[in-house]
Amino acid sequence: MVAGEASGDLLASHLIAAIRRRLPETDFYGIGGPKMQAAGFDARYPAEKLAVRGYAEVLRHYREITAIRRSLLDDLLDEPPRAFIGVDAPDFNLHLEMRLKARGIPAIHYVSPSIWAWRGGRIRGIARSVTHMLALFPFEEEIYRSRNIPVSYVGHPLADVIPPETNRAALRDKLGLAQDQLVFALLPGSRQSELQYMADTFIETARRLHQRFPQARFLVPLATRETRDLFEQALYRLAAEELPVTRLFGHAHDAMGAADGVLVASGTATLEAALLNKPMVIAYRMSSWSWRLMRRMKYQPWVGLPNILSGRFVVPEFLQDEATPDNLAQALGNLVEDTETCRRIAATFAGLHVQLRQNSAERAAEAILPYLTDKAATWTPAPQAA
Repeated sequence: MVAGEASGDLLASHLIAAIRRRLPETDFYGIGGPKMQAAGFDARYPAEKLAVRGYAEVLRHYREITAIRRSLLDDLLDEPPRAFIGVDAPDFNLHLEMRLKARGIPAIHYVSPSIWAWRGGRIRGIARSVTHMLALFPFEEEIYRSRNIPVSYVGHPLADVIPPETNRAALRDKLGLAQDQLVFALLPGSRQSELQYMADTFIETARRLHQRFPQARFLVPLATRETRDLFEQALYRLAAEELPVTRLFGHAHDAMGAADGVLVASGTATLEAALLNKPMVIAYRMSSWSWRLMRRMKYQPWVGLPNILSGRFVVPEFLQDEATPDNLAQALGNLVEDTETCRRIAATFAGLHVQLRQNSAERAAEAILPYLTDKAATWTPAPQAA
């Protein structure tokens, strides 16, 4: 297995547990993070090595990343596993999967690349690389079926992990927050490269929100020690250490569940905020070169998953040059003060939660099991949840 960032680490850890409930003696190894390791995964390399985003950022780490992939591929070809599971990280995993599939090793890809958003031509490479695709969103299934690529819609694991109702009061007690206090959750990203572009913007946004709402508190969950260090360095650099900011090591769901509003970097965390029924503002910045390339290749007006799944702008998005502290603070401040808009957003997000809640780890394990037990020829997918 290979997972390249915090979200993939979470998805893979649940999948490992689901497979082990059926095949307790299964061994898992490759590239993974702390949640996978806690589930018994042998991490030959840490997931953080792959956690870079944007063309410019990948180029800076290209030699190291390709050396890791080459070494892992050699190991897999020397001692072929029963199956390979690439969890997201398509630019890294699809190359591995193509080589493994050509050698007769089942190559399963968990999390469809966003070919419906940009770089749709990748589906030709996916067809050459993937033995079976596990899709998280319902509209993805037909895309692959139309190209005769074996696919299973399994739902999104986060919709299973996050309960339909969040006990905001209990979370505030857990975090030592007053029930009547205005609370913002700030999620500047799970990768070090994201913090390098987003940390200053998020801190300056918090400064402006604090000027508007002097009693507000800010919760900042950070996925790793490295990202926490980068955020703390930014606080010091901007002389913002007096802001009422509470840094959390993980606990992103607690922070968002306790908050009145969320400022979040585009990515899986936007879906987590939606599943928690939280009003949010989505922001993202990257290198100018990466942004120019991305902007030319995207197909949709939205980048945030809640907006993509809804097919409209449910919550505001501010990208690149528009992601300024003034814009973000004004949008988020206005949003938390608009009770009716917050109610409509929560109702929309509740509907998404129902659609994505499919007991996905179990469904994904069912799809993978035939490749581990020589029953692929007779396997048929389980019926979808209503």
